[in-house]
This record gives sequence, structure tokens and C-alpha cells, in this order.
Amino acid sequence: MDLNHFWLLTLGVLLAGYAILDGFDLGVGILHLRARGDTQRRILMNAIGPLWDGNEVWLVTFGGALFAAFPHAYATAFSAFYLPFMLLLFALILRAASIEFRGKRNSAAWRACFDGCFFAASTLATFLFGVTIGNCLQGIPIGPDLEFSGSLSDLVRPYPVLVGLLAVATFAMHGSIYLHLKTEGELQQRVRGWMWQAYAAFLLLYAATTIYSLVAVPGSRRSFQNHPWLWPVVAVNISAIIVVGWAMGRRRAGLAFLASSCSIAALLCLLGAATYPNLLISSSDPAWSLDIYKAASSPKTLRIMQIIALIGMPLVLAYTILIHWVFRGKVRIGKSSY
Repeated sequence: MDLNHFWLLTLGVLLAGYAILDGFDLGVGILHLRARGDTQRRILMNAIGPLWDGNEVWLVTFGGALFAAFPHAYATAFSAFYLPFMLLLFALILRAASIEFRGKRNSAAWRACFDGCFFAASTLATFLFGVTIGNCLQGIPIGPDLEFSGSLSDLVRPYPVLVGLLAVATFAMHGSIYLHLKTEGELQQRVRGWMWQAYAAFLLLYAATTIYSLVAVPGSRRSFQNHPWLWPVVAVNISAIIVVGWAMGRRRAGLAFLASSCSIAALLCLLGAATYPNLLISSSDPAWSLDIYKAASSPKTLRIMQIIALIGMPLVLAYTILIHWVFRGKVRIGKSSY
């Protein structure tokens, strides 16, 4: 494996880690308004309250790694997705503010306002993540100068919007399974209904996106011809989705959460394979696409960053495991809770 492929794999691991970890945080936000009363909504907030900022470390690390390893792809992506990325940043900040400020005043109107903000920010952020991935898969107008040559309307197309909706359904399912692990009693019974509804929406959108991908993303078909080893990944993906429903039916939320995490990781692997070796595909001319060599930093930079990654990644992973272990178990509301 050369340095370019090492960094492509590292970016994939970071993105999968973020999608799995912050995915259930965002999913809880998407489901937040379905909780009844202040107590239930506080439980939902406290289910992710100690974890969400640590989970976002994976996104920050992904952005830093992309900037260091593939600066040309980073620059082109921001020239194309500047407005969506600013909206995404606003949504992530608003989500954090909603979690931290909701309980600062004992006012029904105050809390209702931040409940709405928490839901809207979580849903918008998830949708924008999906739209961005959909555009990367289908391709965007990139000129010979490696700059985005289109307009905002070029980014809001049926396929990216469909991928955005799939992302919302996926995280809602993932978050509902997580909530089933963290709640009990009446709220847990309500969460169980949310799980099945989110699972049904996910299956519908997953099927629609798969069919559309085979039509709208030529690389999705070509990747299987060039890389037969992807078929076991497909098997893992489909098997994990089936196990999610099977485990939910037998009230084995831990297994369902593990299967949901595997399905997200496998799906991202397949999406990455559909664009390989490109990071950004030019819909104007394939020759203007940014692959892992054209977009990369110098070999010396990649080598230095590899050493940093090999030191830093285990630390991030250890911190993630520690924080989830410390805050394991059912949510309890106390005077220090959100």
C-alpha cells in the first residue's frame, strides 16, 4: 500500500467512525420532537449529552486529514460546497447550543424553542451530509483549473436529494436503536415504535437509492467489474440490514445497534468504491476529476502525516472507548443533568 492509498483508507475509517458515532447523536435529534413532555425530552438530551462533542472529534480529524493529505480536493470541495458547508457548520453549532442552553431557564417557551432548534439542526446537518455524498458520487462541474464551474442548482439534483433523505432515515434508525439501549419503561416502549418506523423508511429509501445509483452512478457498476472483492462487502451490508430487523424483533437492541453500525460502515465502503480512485468526479470532463494522486500533497508531507496518524488515531480510539464505557447504562435524570 502506497501513502496515497493509506490516506484514502484512513479517511474512510474516520468518516465511518464519525457516521457511526455521531450518527446516533444526530438520529436522537431527528427523533427529539416525538418525545412527550419535558422529562422524556430531557432523557433524550442526556442520552447523548456526555458523548456528542467527543463523537464530533472524528469529523474534525477527518477534515484535518483531508486538508493535509489531499489539499486540492479539499479546496475544490469548498469551492463547490461553500454554502452547504456553511449551513452545515451553522446546523452543528445550533445543535450544540440547543443541548447546552435548553435547560438554562425554567420556561416552557424557552425549552420549546431549543427543542425545535435541536430537531431542525440535527435533521438539516444529516440531510446536508447526504446531499454532499450524493454529489460526490454523481459528479459535479469541475473545470480544467480544478475549480467548481457550476452553480448551486447543480448541487440540488434528484439523486443527491435522495441520498440526503436516505441519510436522515439511516441516522433516525441508528439513533432509535441507541435510545432503546439507553431508556426504560414507557419511553422505551415508545422508542420501540420509532425503531420500526425508521427501519421501514430506511428500507424503502435504501432500495430506491440502490436502484437509482445503478442508473445515475456509472462507477457503481464499474467498481464491481474491476473489484470482485466488493461482493462480500455487499453481502455484509445486506446481512447487517436483515440482522437489524431480526434483532429488533427479538428485543436484542445491542445486536441491532452493532448490525446497524456494520451496515453504515459497509455502505460507506461501497460508496467509496463507486468513486475510486477519484475523490471528486468532474461531470464536465472525466479527465478533470481529482483522484488520490492528482489531489495529494507531496510524498514527504504524506509520510510525516502518516507518523502523526499512527500516533494520534489510537489515542482518539482509546478516548472514544473510555467515554462510552464511563457513560454506559440507562439514562438517569439528576440535578446535574441537561
